[in-house]
Amino acid sequence: MAAAGDPQPAPGATPPQSPPLPAKAAAELVGTAALVAVVVGSGIQATELTQDVGLQLLANSTATVFGLGVLITLLGPVSGAHFNPVVTLAEWWTARRGGAGVSAREAAAYVPAQIVGAVAGAILADAMFGEPLVKWSTHDRSAGHLLLGEVVATAGLILLVFGLARTDRLRFAPVAVASYIGAAYWFTSSTSFANPAVTIGRAFTDTFAGIAPGSVAGFVGVQLVGAVVGLALVALIFMPGRKAAG
Repeated sequence: MAAAGDPQPAPGATPPQSPPLPAKAAAELVGTAALVAVVVGSGIQATELTQDVGLQLLANSTATVFGLGVLITLLGPVSGAHFNPVVTLAEWWTARRGGAGVSAREAAAYVPAQIVGAVAGAILADAMFGEPLVKWSTHDRSAGHLLLGEVVATAGLILLVFGLARTDRLRFAPVAVASYIGAAYWFTSSTSFANPAVTIGRAFTDTFAGIAPGSVAGFVGVQLVGAVVGLALVALIFMPGRKAAG
């Protein structure tokens, strides 16, 4: 997920003048922390302002859309603005198979940075609203239909990001990815976590956006399944064309 510019790297690919790896890892940590702070903080704010669950979800999703779009625009040129281990691992896989993308060394730096950032973002949001800094969520999300929702949400995200890369339209990533996540809040039963790092971070807050620790492994597992499904769809839909016979 890169910001506008010419030329556009694949999501997470090394920009033309590549920043050093510590800068990339820092961008992933800070970006993921900010994203989770937006998700958790807007959820807390929404529950303090209204008891209407529909309005709470509207406020939460709207803040997430704007926050994610800004973060991708700002940090995309540095790290590719993954903020998401499934995007990083999918990009590493495509690079391993000869495509553009992150190296194994970069992936090994990105994923821990994303997880640490997500936990820090949840703690920061709790601190801003006077909540306990770490309180395990009691919001169980283990039902089968929620897990199916996560497969759909994650597969769609991977299809979108890598479809944009295959069609040379990554300049639209800030708007397209943020818009997709905002829509998926509403059309998926799970409200579209679609991100293992964010899932882990949200376990640390017993607020509107939280997820019980016992539900985390199931969510992460089906998010990885969704990533595989998404990559398969990319390969099917965006397969290279053949030249017509002369």
